[in-house]
Amino acid sequence: MKEIRAYIQPFMLSKLTQALLEIPRFPGMSVSDCEGFGREKVAGNQDYTPFLAKTRIEIFASDDMVEVIFATIMKHASTHQHGAGKIYLIDVLEGGRITTGERGPDVA
Repeated sequence: MKEIRAYIQPFMLSKLTQALLEIPRFPGMSVSDCEGFGREKVAGNQDYTPFLAKTRIEIFASDDMVEVIFATIMKHASTHQHGAGKIYLIDVLEGGRITTGERGPDVA
């Protein structure tokens, strides 16, 4: 199981969500607003703050679904401009469902 964590432009969330929902057996996702900055500096004519708004997406998926989800995010979150976002794959050792008590490496 993997965690797919993406940081995207907030205005791309609706388009990306629609594309992800078309994937058979899509496991769901969590979304939160966040701020951050990378290597690039914010333009000098703005009020000083190095932080830019992004939307953070977290998806826990079985290994067989990772490639299609990753590719969908890369395609549908792209603005074709610098600063469109980042995506990461993180190994997940184990998960659990609080309601049922089920626990294991494939609980997504």
